[in-house]
Amino acid sequence: MKKPTIQDIIGQTLVIGFDGTTVRKETEAFIKEYKIGNIILFARNMGSPEEIRALTSHLQQIGKESGQSKPLLIAVDQENGIVRRIDDGTTTVPGAMALAATGNPQHAYDMYKITAKELRSLGINWNLAPVLDVNNNPNNPVIGVRSFGEDANIVAQFGEKALQGLQAGGMITAVKHFPGHGDTDVDSHLGMPVISHSLERLHEIELVPFKKSIECGTDVVMTAHIHFPALDARAHIPATLSYPIMTNFLRRDLSYNGLVTTDDMEMDAISKSIGTEKGCVEALLAGVDLVMISHTLSKQIGTIDEIKKAVSAKKLSEERLYESYCRIQKVKQKLLDKEIRRPINYSQHQKQAQAVYRESVTLEKGIEQLPITSHSARILVIEPPASTQTGAEDPQYAKAAIGRAILTFKPDASVVQMPLSEVDLLAIHERYDAIIIGLLSASVQEDQRQLVEKLVETEIPIHVVAMRSPYDIQHVPDAIASYINTYEFSYPALEVAAAALFGKIQLTGTSPVTL
Repeated sequence: MKKPTIQDIIGQTLVIGFDGTTVRKETEAFIKEYKIGNIILFARNMGSPEEIRALTSHLQQIGKESGQSKPLLIAVDQENGIVRRIDDGTTTVPGAMALAATGNPQHAYDMYKITAKELRSLGINWNLAPVLDVNNNPNNPVIGVRSFGEDANIVAQFGEKALQGLQAGGMITAVKHFPGHGDTDVDSHLGMPVISHSLERLHEIELVPFKKSIECGTDVVMTAHIHFPALDARAHIPATLSYPIMTNFLRRDLSYNGLVTTDDMEMDAISKSIGTEKGCVEALLAGVDLVMISHTLSKQIGTIDEIKKAVSAKKLSEERLYESYCRIQKVKQKLLDKEIRRPINYSQHQKQAQAVYRESVTLEKGIEQLPITSHSARILVIEPPASTQTGAEDPQYAKAAIGRAILTFKPDASVVQMPLSEVDLLAIHERYDAIIIGLLSASVQEDQRQLVEKLVETEIPIHVVAMRSPYDIQHVPDAIASYINTYEFSYPALEVAAAALFGKIQLTGTSPVTL
């Protein structure tokens, strides 16, 4: 086999993103010139299923024309729940915390296998999942329901099954965000969090799911842009850029031999400190194999230039990069070995997912106040505006359509959008017998909290459906009639909540976090 040139090797270490549902000429030229080996897609790249297949096929053709003998890794963050990149053409399945609320880890296997099979049918071969962060901080602004919960062992159990399901469906996996992003109150998209726990504590909690995933053969570990003083005492050094963490700890102490990728190097924790381009060099020096630049072509080109400079200056050795190149090719060969071409039974997948949703939705308060039984009852449904809480979410999928779900069971219900005026509030008492209000992270949305407080003053029964954060129950008055957690704003979950409100089903989910 022909030995790769240094440019071949460098091109394989990049994961790049771009805008649009087709490949622009400048991006195609960049991939061909530098033999870029890996792509990340976002919602901005997704059209119809046919358009997605055309895009991924074109990308693979560009890779072949650039002289690459193995396929491009084409990645998405299809975690499910509140973080997903594709809607049309895939089955909506529960996210991590909703799965954990069922109490059945087998559901994680089944749902992630569905996800894998459907992604492969679209030409996507690498899912940046599952999330193995232990969400033991209620104030975490970026993980929350993306986690399987607050118990490290439960996260490890569900994470193992999710990993196995993805691999059974033919998918390359990536567990994240190592060594753990669960106990932070800063979003690394916006700054650099610090986790100051001792090494003993990290082994007891944060590292438990990651160690299990290494035992189970995860293909890739994704790094966290978080400072861990117990693992690297140098100030302001995130795990992504840390040789003591990436090489000494992950590879030597935890015996991990697979691929390591960064999270997006354009996130503020990197771009506003060391800078994206220099940060990518430092990540490779630390022992990372793949550096991810998800958005900006100029930064992608600049990263290539910085890596070449570092090699020329003998700061970054060709031997070090060749180690990464070999690991990358090994994973790509595995992808070739598990090529899957089977028809997708979308109808069956949807039935399976709906059954799991029915087990996930959780009634936290008010069993004696349900169902809302009177056919003549005048029902008001209040929806929050669509919103995202983190840089990981896509705005176009943040549609909290609780009103639509309620209308399925109560066609004469009135549906209004927040905010409500003082005139609206004054009229409520005379017009309605019960109010159903959907919340999107009221724990951080003061206007939503204040509205619930005002509604309670009307003395009309208030039924709350929390559609993202289960912790919202800590921020609403005790006087509410009932409180349901769906853990996500996916429409199938909202349908289950609506069915429960009107007595069509009994809810059996149990919260994976302490409320």
